[in-house]
Amino acid sequence: MSTAYNPLHDPDKDAHSIVLPLDRAIARARAVLDEKAKANIHDRDAMIRAAYGLDYVLRGLLAALDEKENGQ
Repeated sequence: MSTAYNPLHDPDKDAHSIVLPLDRAIARARAVLDEKAKANIHDRDAMIRAAYGLDYVLRGLLAALDEKENGQ
C-alpha cells in the first residue's frame, strides 16, 4: 500500500531565490530556532510549521555558506 505525501522540501519548487549575506543568514537561523523552540511538541500542525521553518532557514544558511566559500 502506497501513501501519498508531500515532501518537506521540493527542490523544483522551493529554491531560494535570494541568498542572504552570511551574517544575516546566521541571525535569521538563530531567530527562527528561538521561535520554533517554543512550539508545542504535542501539536502536529505546530511541528509541521517548525520543521518547515527550520528546513527553510537551514537551507538558506547553507546557501550563504556556499556563496562565501565560493568567493561570491
